[in-house]
Amino acid sequence: MNLNKLFLDYCKKNNLEINSNQLDIIEELSKFYNLNFNKPFLKKFFFKEKSKPGFYLQGDVGVGKTMILNFFFDNFKHSKQRLHFNEFMINFHDFVFKNKDGKQENIIHKFVNKLKKKNELIYFDEFQVTNIVDAMILGNLFKKIFDENIKVLFSSNIKIIDLYKDGLQREQFFPFIKIIKNKCYQQKLSIKEDYRMSQFNNNQRAYYPLNETTYFKVNKYFRQITKNKLMKKKVLIVKGRKYNIKNYYEGISRFDFNDLCAKNIGAEDYIKIAEVCDFIIIENIPNFNNNNSNQQNRFITLIDILYEKNKPLLVTSKSELKLISSSKNLEDVFKRTISRLYELTSVKYN
Repeated sequence: MNLNKLFLDYCKKNNLEINSNQLDIIEELSKFYNLNFNKPFLKKFFFKEKSKPGFYLQGDVGVGKTMILNFFFDNFKHSKQRLHFNEFMINFHDFVFKNKDGKQENIIHKFVNKLKKKNELIYFDEFQVTNIVDAMILGNLFKKIFDENIKVLFSSNIKIIDLYKDGLQREQFFPFIKIIKNKCYQQKLSIKEDYRMSQFNNNQRAYYPLNETTYFKVNKYFRQITKNKLMKKKVLIVKGRKYNIKNYYEGISRFDFNDLCAKNIGAEDYIKIAEVCDFIIIENIPNFNNNNSNQQNRFITLIDILYEKNKPLLVTSKSELKLISSSKNLEDVFKRTISRLYELTSVKYN
C-alpha cells in the first residue's frame, strides 16, 4: 500500500492543503502498516526494528488527526472496526454482565477472542478515560488485546503520560499507561490553526446569548424544519430505564441542556438518542466551572458521540462558542468539544 501517494491523491481530490507535518505522520503510518502487515520475509529484508501493534497519534484539536487516521482506516483492506471508546467499554461491560459467573481474567480472554475473530484493527478516535471503573480494567484488557496481536489506532489530544490525569485512584491506571507506551508508536501532530474553527467561523446554527432574540430565531428555524412533520412521543429503553424525548418530530428533536446533562444519564443514553435523531437542538448551554463540572463531563461525552455519528446540531448558549468557560480539570478536553461544536453546527442539513 503506497500510503504517501494515496494521501497526496486524496488531498488533491478533496482540495485539501498539503501539510508537511501531516505527511510526516503518513510516513509513520506507512511504517506501522509495513511492519505489521507485510509478509515476514519482506519485513525481515526492509526493516530491522520490531513491530508494535499500536499507533497513538496525539495533537491539539482541529489539526487533522481524525482526518489522517480516517484516511488510513478507509484504505485498510483487512477486517476492521471503528468505535467510540465509550461504546467499546459499554460493549465490554455488557459482555461482563452476561458472563458474570466467570472470573474477570477469563471474561477478558473470551471478550478479546471474540474481538479478534472479527477485527485485525480497531480504531479509537479522540481517546480519553474519565471513568474509574474503566481505568482499573484497561491494563488487563489492553494487555490481552496486544498479546493477541490485534492492531489498535488511537487519536487523542492528550499525551499518553497525561491520560486520566488527576483522576480518582490514578495509580490503578499506571499499568495501562505502561502498556500503551511500550506497545504503541507515539506520534504528535502539530499545526498552528484549528481547521474546524477556521472553516466554520460563519456557522449559522450557534446562537447566543440566551435572550428573547435568540429564542425567536430558534423557534423560527424549528418551525421551518418540522413543517409537515408530526410530533410523536418517543420513549427510549436503556438497560431497562425509560428516557422520554419530549419534543420529537420524525427524527428532529429539541432538548434543554439540563434534560441531557443535568440528569443521571450517560453514554448509553446518548448513543440511543443519536440512533433515533437526524437533527438535534440543544438549548441553554451554560458557562462551566468547578461547580458544574459533572454536567460539563456529560456534555463532552454527548458531543463526542454526536460527532462520531455525524449528527447536525443547533445550539444556544450563554456565551459565544469559543468563549464558553470550562472547569479547571476539563479545560484541555473541552477544547475538542468546542471545536466539534463548530463543525456540527455547520454540517449541512436540508
